[in-house]
Amino acid sequence: MTTAATTSRDLPHPARDEIRLEGILHALADPMRLQIVRELATDGGELSCSRFDLPVTKSTTTHHFRVLRESGVIRQIYRGTAKMNGLRRDDLDGLFPGLLDTLLDAAARQAVRLGD
Repeated sequence: MTTAATTSRDLPHPARDEIRLEGILHALADPMRLQIVRELATDGGELSCSRFDLPVTKSTTTHHFRVLRESGVIRQIYRGTAKMNGLRRDDLDGLFPGLLDTLLDAAARQAVRLGD
């Protein structure tokens, strides 16, 4: 069952057993969302939404974060006025061992190949 928001500042996240492979692959199929995940993986901690400089509107950025959260790829929490984002690496690695690292490695190789 999806974790329900308990206050207006709590965001719903899927429980670990609700995370589906097809949801993860859908979320990461978008280049902007893959970029967000790559930055989160590089940092290894939490980053605020404002930390990301995406070439899209604020509403589109919000949509990308929501897709990542609802698919179970990231966890979002408020710290003061900042919405912080972190990878759900433990959940993803537990459910799909090696998937995240394989996807991140492939994305890095592609970025080198394309000169990104």
